[in-house]
Amino acid sequence: MTASQPDPVVRTVLAERKKRGIPPFSELSVADARRLLAELWAPPADREPVVAVRDETVDGPGGDLPIRIYTPDGSPPFPVLVYCHGGGWVLGSLETDDGICRALTNAANCVVVSVAYRLAPEHPFPAAVEDCYAVAERLAEIPELVDGDPDRIAVGGESAGGTVAAAVAQLARDRGGPALVHQVLVYAPTDRSFETASYDQNPEWLIFTKADIEWSWDHYLESDLDDRNPYAAPLRACDRDLRGLPSATILTCGFDVLRDEGDAYADRLADAGVRVDHRQYGDLVHGFIGMLDEPALPQARDAIAAIGRDLCAAFDRTR
Repeated sequence: MTASQPDPVVRTVLAERKKRGIPPFSELSVADARRLLAELWAPPADREPVVAVRDETVDGPGGDLPIRIYTPDGSPPFPVLVYCHGGGWVLGSLETDDGICRALTNAANCVVVSVAYRLAPEHPFPAAVEDCYAVAERLAEIPELVDGDPDRIAVGGESAGGTVAAAVAQLARDRGGPALVHQVLVYAPTDRSFETASYDQNPEWLIFTKADIEWSWDHYLESDLDDRNPYAAPLRACDRDLRGLPSATILTCGFDVLRDEGDAYADRLADAGVRVDHRQYGDLVHGFIGMLDEPALPQARDAIAAIGRDLCAAFDRTR
């Protein structure tokens, strides 16, 4: 259930954004929006430590595909999480979600492989999906690239990255690809209807508005026909097409235009017999999982810990 107003720390963040005059992404050019996100989500100087971090490239559908590999404590082979960053399919990078990846590496004690997938509008749908699928497929075939266990590969992401992760899970099943063991979908867009009640919220309480998500979809899809494609909008898959997908962790938050479609996708997966842990944060906003530093939001760390527990359980089920 959505609270009457956001968490006090979130309200402080919103007030500071308003004071600084930070414009909505939907009012900016793509180049300016990318610069703004890079500034807002720049990693702190004191990054959360992990055992090792290294940047590599793998063969992707469009050529060399950059990835960042985060290695946990322990002895290989490690379970693996293929991570898709947020940013509305238009923005974001390995840097913007670096803090989340470090935290997940430690919380789940797994290798996290973050993918710098191709961005729209230069590379519209399905480029991002095909890139992230290619990484999952590559790690299943050659797991020693990351000291990984090919039988324990999960996929996940936040915001638009969650949408990509959901599509990769469907694609892996449909193509007979990697046998993914779990999917983590953090406040992910799953439809392009813009008609649910959560779109009618007070914009003063939102970080990500209806105009922002419309801007993102418009840059991501080349044709209106694409919004009927379940690899673009996962909720468009009919009920029978959701059967056989890996177990899921789904996070939604109250003050988010994407709340209702995230809830609906969790319900549809459960109705199809998929094991779902649906975690709802009624007083939080889109993007909260990245609020791990000042001003720190305790629920962000709690959410990371919950995702870590779900991943550990999924990885253990495959032993």
